Amino acid sequence: MTDTIPTQAKQLFSTVTDDGRLELALRTVPVTAPGDDEVLIRVDAAPINPSDLGVMLTVADSDAFEAGDNAASAVIPEAMRRHVAARQGISIPIGNEGAGLVVAAGASPAAQALLGKTVALAGGGMYATYRTAKAVACMIVPEGTSAEEGASSFVNPLTALSMIGTMRLDGYKALIHTAAASNLGQMLVKLCLAEGVELVNIVRSAEQVALLQSLGAKYVVDSSQPDFMKALTEAIAETQAFLAFDAIGGGRLAGQILTAMEAAALKTQKANGPYGSTQYKQVYLYGGLNTAPTELNRGFGMSWGIGGYLLTYFLQRVGQEETTKLRDRVARELKTTFASAYTSRITLQQAIEPATIAAYNRRATGAKYLITPQG
Repeated sequence: MTDTIPTQAKQLFSTVTDDGRLELALRTVPVTAPGDDEVLIRVDAAPINPSDLGVMLTVADSDAFEAGDNAASAVIPEAMRRHVAARQGISIPIGNEGAGLVVAAGASPAAQALLGKTVALAGGGMYATYRTAKAVACMIVPEGTSAEEGASSFVNPLTALSMIGTMRLDGYKALIHTAAASNLGQMLVKLCLAEGVELVNIVRSAEQVALLQSLGAKYVVDSSQPDFMKALTEAIAETQAFLAFDAIGGGRLAGQILTAMEAAALKTQKANGPYGSTQYKQVYLYGGLNTAPTELNRGFGMSWGIGGYLLTYFLQRVGQEETTKLRDRVARELKTTFASAYTSRITLQQAIEPATIAAYNRRATGAKYLITPQG
């Protein structure tokens, strides 16, 4: 272990207060020497993912934050407070993943092997200047790879890999993905091309169509166009993509996908009387870019499913050995298939400024924020 380590760190916390507010606070926390199998990481880069925003801001209005003393807070609408009642009074350290330099290590060989290395970690609490972690949880980023390049090496890359993994485990032939011009969506396009998997991408503008086509995507449909349903049905019929991963969540899109799947299935099979096709159609909601209720107009028969999807559950399903293989692949392809691009870099202090909160919670496709805790 190094001779000296910092005694204090700065860390971001999200709290639902007793008076019905959501508070983001930057606090000073103690730093202790790592245990035998632990390391201390100087966090240099940590992305803001949609999954982070769900914990950070819950159901508060991101345009209504007011600045306080090393904090910002906003009222949670009365009608929404029941959704966060279990969190009331609990301060949650935020930030799912990040990367940085190991500045101190415990006595175990595994910990000592990481000393002086740049590592990536998905362990929560990464919006901090320093973070203690188990050595086994850390991934050494390849030589010549910066902390910024390694910061997004878990959530998006492993989610993209898990989508293809789920497709294969459940016997489907192809995939549909929404909000497909996102950072994760671009990774999935490149991954599916490499794996020979047919992918139907749903976007919402001509610019996003052009972006994905420039990456080599064959099937890109624009939900803002009047012929969206016709184009989507044709793409599904051609690819046999009866499995979808929806980042939008709310609104009509999930139901539209099921309807298009049913229409595509009926191109090659007869309806089972009033019950529609026998083709099983599955849509997984893995995001909530639209927080409105999910609308389903039941025009897609009786052989279908819609449910939630979480990367953690997939990794539990496939086990530690397969998870290790997936992590190793991500490490090898951090600068190619799984490269991330950031449009804005902010400090921990800036992350609690009301105007900045409103900006990063817009979740605009292609706009990805990176927190640089060291300033």
